[in-house]
Amino acid sequence: MNGNGRPLRAAAFALALTALAAGLTACDEAREGHAPAETYRLVGYLFGPRGGEVREADAARLTHINYAFANVRNDSVVLESPDDPPRLATLRAGHPELRILLSVGGWSWSENFSDAALTEASRETFAQSAVALMTRFALDGLDIDWEYPGQPGEDNVYREADRENFTLLLRTLRERLDRQSDRDGRAEGRRYELTIAAGAGEEYLAHTDLGAAAEYLDFINLMTYDFHGPWTERTGHHANLYPPSGVAAPSGAEAVEALLRAGVPARKVVLGAAFYGYGWRGVRPENDGLYQPYEGRVESYPYHVLAGRYVGRNGYERHWDDAAKAPYLWQPDSLVFISYEDEASLREKGRYAREKGLGGVMYWEHTGDADGALLKALYEALHG
Repeated sequence: MNGNGRPLRAAAFALALTALAAGLTACDEAREGHAPAETYRLVGYLFGPRGGEVREADAARLTHINYAFANVRNDSVVLESPDDPPRLATLRAGHPELRILLSVGGWSWSENFSDAALTEASRETFAQSAVALMTRFALDGLDIDWEYPGQPGEDNVYREADRENFTLLLRTLRERLDRQSDRDGRAEGRRYELTIAAGAGEEYLAHTDLGAAAEYLDFINLMTYDFHGPWTERTGHHANLYPPSGVAAPSGAEAVEALLRAGVPARKVVLGAAFYGYGWRGVRPENDGLYQPYEGRVESYPYHVLAGRYVGRNGYERHWDDAAKAPYLWQPDSLVFISYEDEASLREKGRYAREKGLGGVMYWEHTGDADGALLKALYEALHG
């Protein structure tokens, strides 16, 4: 996930889980729309410390909620909370097909994955603790967000052996989850699921064997965002679907093609979308700030803030890059450039997922879409 997935404070984690569980069970409103068709997955990551309510209409459109994050300590998966959190499964009240997965790791909590995956014994410890936590809270599966095997990430332990050990860790988890499905009488279609969040690009693929790993996974959440941000020397689209014209820059479509070449079945690829944007200050004004150097700070904004305060307001002009299928904002007086996603770009992603026969679309992060407009656009594009 993006750099906003910082370590959780224990109290905040517990409070967020409480708010999440209450958010849907307390809702008696009539549902909008219909339950999502099973053909496509629509996966929303929910970052616990931000709280936020999962509205009735949202739950009716989603197939999965990935609750982020659990940590990895001493080869085990743990919730960093002093008290037992309430059962996330209460979210499914009135939505029996909605699946709740626990996401493990993230950018800030991936430092111990390499150790946990290192030996058969450590992999067993990891898998046992993860499955025990999942069943304790009546969840539906696990999402492994190791950022990243064989790479330092945020000063993580990493090894050349991570490439093989990553696959072995997933195999061990798959075996444990299948045994638990058998014990709990989970029939086909309701088995415990195993997914990962995968980096977009050749560097990630060079340090993993996703063609082999895909055998053990229900699907792969491809993080096709954060292509540009505070770490890049120039501004740029951070979640564009296609390459822009005239500039060598990454894109979601290219990341998908790389996964397919690596041997991942198309139906196991879930394309990533961003419910947040990045804004650069002190940007050179050529090309309305797009792919230009900058001198000021870079900030992150949830979509609802952009929609309410920036898009078409206070001198911020919306532009559309038709080659990249991506919007951006430019404020010529203050020299601020903002890359983000909106309903138009998400409709393009939904259509692309359908045309390519992908498994669906996922997004980071649910609280960025306060009124549900982005989720609605994705849903309609996938099922329209």
